[in-house]
Amino acid sequence: MSSDEHKKDHINIQSFEFESDPVFPEVTVVYETWGTLNDARDNAVMIEHALTGSSHAASAPDDPAPGWWEYLIGPGCAIDTSRYFVICANVLGGCNGTTGPSSPSHTNGRPYGTDFPVVTVRDMVRSQKHVIDHLGIERLHTIIGGSMGGMQALEWAAMYPDSVNSIMCMAAPGRAYPQSIALRKAQRRAIMMDPDWCKGHYYGKSIPAAGIEVARMIGHITYRTEMEFAQRFGRDHHDDDLYALTSKFEIENYLEYQGTKLAARFDANTYLYLSKAMDLHDMGYRCESYEQGLQRIRAKTLVMGIDSDILFPTYQQKEIVDILKMTNNDVQYREITSIKGHDGFLVEQEQVTQLVRDYLEYLKGR
Repeated sequence: MSSDEHKKDHINIQSFEFESDPVFPEVTVVYETWGTLNDARDNAVMIEHALTGSSHAASAPDDPAPGWWEYLIGPGCAIDTSRYFVICANVLGGCNGTTGPSSPSHTNGRPYGTDFPVVTVRDMVRSQKHVIDHLGIERLHTIIGGSMGGMQALEWAAMYPDSVNSIMCMAAPGRAYPQSIALRKAQRRAIMMDPDWCKGHYYGKSIPAAGIEVARMIGHITYRTEMEFAQRFGRDHHDDDLYALTSKFEIENYLEYQGTKLAARFDANTYLYLSKAMDLHDMGYRCESYEQGLQRIRAKTLVMGIDSDILFPTYQQKEIVDILKMTNNDVQYREITSIKGHDGFLVEQEQVTQLVRDYLEYLKGR
């Protein structure tokens, strides 16, 4: 099979049922694939992206822009596209081709804005099930995701147990806890307080850039750690006038850079919708208990935590493992050691590569 084969495509889903709007007329889901689906159709790997990701997880000869998980996917990589057929869909509510608040409304052609239905992680997974059905895949070999992507992996295994052989859930909880909900509330508030937000109907006008920049700064603080910031920036300060209110330490310049970079490429309403979806995430939804909700998972499961993660601390991953082990005898826990906090699942290349490679090798014998 060709390891270089790459395709970007989409499907249109008629009468899609959001949990918050069961009669939505149509949604489009954009996805990318790498490699070739084998004759048995049992080599498919689904990649799930986090909050500000997209379907472009890796580059290809026909699309050389680096992907957000570039080092992990490709010929000879841990997720080897000469062996696996890799799929990554832009999530429902996104702003990279899949229908979301910036998409044209089916009623008047103007962007939906905040008229778009509230999205849940379960909605995202239901839309992706349409993708694998369209591709003729009955059972995914594995699903891999970190953060919001890990939430999707868990939901996939619970909602469609007969369609999932295994999952790798990185740096994600089985339900949102108050601290992370509070942090995301502050981020959403920053966007909604921006005068340019216009209650979500800013398209064709000035975007709420200041709001999304502040939201990203708050978020980025939770993605990294004090130790990393101390090592990288210390108390460095290069302004001439230390006592001016506008003077900045280097850590402030760094956070502003991160905010400006995201505002230039990511829709503010999408940020609101997807962060709200993370708040609503709860594997115990409509079950008698959280434990019962998680125990719907029968797939082989690898859960990974990051020892310095302050957004989703490791006790939240260990809790998943403890609950699953009561009913599932093929559950493993691994921990990434990093000073880079939550973002470790993206930036700790050697550790993530080895963990994924080892688990895929483990699956070959199961």
